Amino acid sequence: MTTNTAVNLVEAQPRKAEQRGKNEARRVRRAGRIPAVVYGAKKEAMAVSVDPKIIGRILHSESGHNTIFDLAIDGENTKAMIVDWQYEPIQGALMHIDLKRIAMDELLKVKVPILLKGEAEGVKTQGGILEQITREVEIECLPTDIPSHIDVDVSNLVFGQVIRVSDLPHGDRLNFLTDANAPVAHVISVKEEVAPTPEAVAEATTAAPAEPEVIKKGKQETEEEAAAAAEAKPEKPEKAEKGEKKK
Repeated sequence: MTTNTAVNLVEAQPRKAEQRGKNEARRVRRAGRIPAVVYGAKKEAMAVSVDPKIIGRILHSESGHNTIFDLAIDGENTKAMIVDWQYEPIQGALMHIDLKRIAMDELLKVKVPILLKGEAEGVKTQGGILEQITREVEIECLPTDIPSHIDVDVSNLVFGQVIRVSDLPHGDRLNFLTDANAPVAHVISVKEEVAPTPEAVAEATTAAPAEPEVIKKGKQETEEEAAAAAEAKPEKPEKAEKGEKKK
């Protein structure tokens, strides 16, 4: 685990009260900077502007937003971190950031990513797939002890085993706040689906739907009953011809 302490210097320019609002924010961006807010360390919040290139370099570094850097405002330096940021949805340019002053002797709560290392035995010899369930964990520690990421070795992971937060490597300087029983990774099986053959598809397409057996049976019984009823019915006597005289 590598820590996130950096030597970056971010120079911030204060913004006056009349330099706030959407119109002024656009003006700041046109000037090649982005609006920001600085707070924390029991001091009042301050509106400033910063260089988006430096902020972007910090966000894309190994430690990302957990990077601790020197923030210079009017010649006064303080340690700070990026705690929130906004991108323009279409162009992807930085629009605004929030900075927090950091006291190096006070504990911080941060989230750090979990990186899986190695090839799981369940993937290599059992034909499974490695699935990562938890991708980051919340910890509490001093600013100088914040890791850029937490590595976990999955080489011995097989079917039926689960790596949990309690299994993550860490020293006494890190306090895990995420549930210790939360699953991090496991090996799952691959479900195979047998595709129908072209012959089976063609046969299913051309075959005429068969008439249900129940319906055929019903028709057969109806015809037989009708025939039996006709045989049992007595014949009517023939009528006398009109010309025949009664005796």
